[in-house]
This record gives sequence, C-alpha cells and structure tokens, in this order.
Amino acid sequence: MIRKNGPLDFDVNAYTSSSISTSINFWTQDRQTARLIFKLTKDGVPLPLAAVTGKLVLVMDDGSRFIRDVTIVDRVNGHAEYVLSDQEIKHYGIVQAELNLYYTNDQSMSVHQFSFNISKSLIDQDIVPITEYYVDEFEALREKINELYEETIQTIDELRSKFEDLEKIETKEGAQSKADTALAAAKKYSDVYAKNSEIHVTEAEKNKWNNGQLYKMTQDSGTRKLIPDGSDLLTLPPGFYFGINNRLLNNPDPSDTGWFNYDVSESGSGRKMILATASYKNTMWYGTVHTNGDFKGWKRVVTDADLTSSWNQVTFVTGTTKHFASNPLQFSIRLNSLHLRGSFEGIPANDTVIARFAQKPSGETAFLGATVGSYGSARLTLEKDGSLKFNGLNANDNSKVSRVEINESIPLW
Repeated sequence: MIRKNGPLDFDVNAYTSSSISTSINFWTQDRQTARLIFKLTKDGVPLPLAAVTGKLVLVMDDGSRFIRDVTIVDRVNGHAEYVLSDQEIKHYGIVQAELNLYYTNDQSMSVHQFSFNISKSLIDQDIVPITEYYVDEFEALREKINELYEETIQTIDELRSKFEDLEKIETKEGAQSKADTALAAAKKYSDVYAKNSEIHVTEAEKNKWNNGQLYKMTQDSGTRKLIPDGSDLLTLPPGFYFGINNRLLNNPDPSDTGWFNYDVSESGSGRKMILATASYKNTMWYGTVHTNGDFKGWKRVVTDADLTSSWNQVTFVTGTTKHFASNPLQFSIRLNSLHLRGSFEGIPANDTVIARFAQKPSGETAFLGATVGSYGSARLTLEKDGSLKFNGLNANDNSKVSRVEINESIPLW
C-alpha cells in the first residue's frame, strides 16, 4: 500500500524542548496515505514498547480535537505509526500534536509534542471543514458530555432570566405559552441528552452487545496479551498472546530468544491449534493438541525463502589454510542443511579447526573430500559446536597433495 511518510525520531528524556516544529507537510487529498512514523529511543538505544498503548493527540488549526490509538509496529525496537483518517486530513492548517504512552502498570509518559502542516489541495478550495471532536476512549467522551451539560445549565439560567423580563413586560397568554415551551425544550435537552449515561449507544445496541460473545481474546485495547515467563504454551486458553519465546515452556525453538506472537484456538472437544510466529525472524510454526491431550509437536512452515539461498565464502581461521582462487570454498543453508562446495589449498596439520559456522549439527558429522595432486581423500568433521576440523589425509602420496575438493551436504537437525 502506498504511503506518504512523515518520519519522527524522538529520544525520551527530560531535556529536549517542550515542542518541536517539523517540516512535515500533508495535503487534504492525502486520504489513507498520510502516515506519521515514530522511532523512539532512550539513552541511545531503542525504547521497548511491551505492555504499552500509544495515544496520539491532534489539535487542528480550526479547533477540532482528536485522540487516537497509534499502531505499535515493532515493540522491541520502539517503532510505531499512525495514518491520518479521512476526517482528520481535511482539517487544513498547523496541527499541534503530542504522543503519549500508557503502560499496563498504570504508568504513563508524554514522549514529545510536535507540530506539522496540512495544506489545502486545489480541489478542496471551496470546502470548509466543520469543527469535530473524536476520542478513542469512553471516559473522554463522558467528559465532553459533562461539558455540554454545564453549557446547557448556563443556557437554561439565561433563558430563565429572559423569561422573568418577559413576565414584567408582557402578560399576554401567548407570550407566557412561548416562554413555557422554550423552558420545557431546554429541560428536555438537559435531562434526556446531557444526563443520559447511555447516550453513546441505543438500547437496542446495548442489548445486542450484552447477548454477544463475552470471552475476551485480547486486552481491552485490542492488543495481544503478554504471557508471563515460565508459562506453558500448551495450557493457554483461546486468545492472542505474545512473549519471549525461550522463557516459555513447550516453545517451538528453544534457541530463539526473541519475541513471538502466539494464536491459540480450541474446539469444544479439547482439540487445540497453536500458531507461533517469530517477530524478528519472520518465521512460523504450528502445533496441535489432540482430544486426549497428546501434543503432536511443532512443525515449521516452509516458505519460498527456505527453498532458495545464496552461496557465501567460508571464512577460514587465520593461519590454517586458504581458498583455491579459481574455486573457493563456499557454503549455503537450505532446508535446515549446510551445503559445502569448492576447495582449499595449503594442507593444515591434522586435527586443526579451519573454520567455524554459526549453524550447528545435532551430532558430530564426518565426511570426505577429494585430494588433488595425489589420488586419495581427506577426512573432515563438522563438530556439534559448529567447528569444521581437518582430520588428515589418506592419499597415494600425502606429500604431493596440493589442495582438497569438497562437495557435501550436512543435515543440521
């Protein structure tokens, strides 16, 4: 989807100015494309946004006011964004804005105040927007209703004062009737609209909601629920969750210490399906629990990226050997296997570690390479810690061996 981005880098501290004026400029025709991108840091490192809700306050040039939820894009690296709505983008002029963070432990923080501009597009020259107020929370709506109520009471007092003057000047029955009608209308507005605690919904809507599904799949804000460390993924009730993978029991990849999202669904007979997605690595697993509580294990979802890979040159341990220039030793990772091809020259001493790989097999793996210079083979071993070890030669004349050719695929599972 095409966006017109306005990037904002904020460092959270108590020393920056109270408000900054940015050069960001949108147009009233930027509908669904005007996006503010926030990158938050604290003390020079990304500010984590776990268990937090972001609120963006927008005060338009015409007095309109909006309070909106921002979208948390990356909770680990402190990235958030907000796309201006069709209602907001039409309020041209200077926009005063503030980004606030609200944590689940009742802490809150003002990140920064800033301003940007919305210019009027030529096609919108004859359009005058109406002052609007919109908030994403009911408590803010309640405050607005109370404010309207106070204004109404003041209007009623003014009307009563005017009615007293009318009684002194005009005593005809028609004038009294008009005064009584106006007072009744004012009271109806106050009693029915300003004091009605159910003004935000109709009775029919309330009954519909009360008869709807009451089980909460997310937090009240619609965001995922944080899983406490040590929780068992297989015992989670239906819902949408997130947590640090290796701190949870029965996780899909114990070596992954990053943040994961977990989607849990369950049938009436006890069958479960769990989807686990690594946020940073963008990989996915699924697992099922059968009716007898039997967990069927985790299965990783294979994508097109797993089926294609690039070749990279092996980095040798300094002083052990070197690449054969016309056919250097290279490696590639595909479908959980380490592939080696190419050759090295300069025969090292026996049992020398010549390279180290981040990819590690579950067990020690020995394989052979062909010798060049004298017919025979070289024995190599990929250790469980990822070390590639040269074990020795077995050729017709070991002294004439100039290099070793390798073409091998080693499973990592």
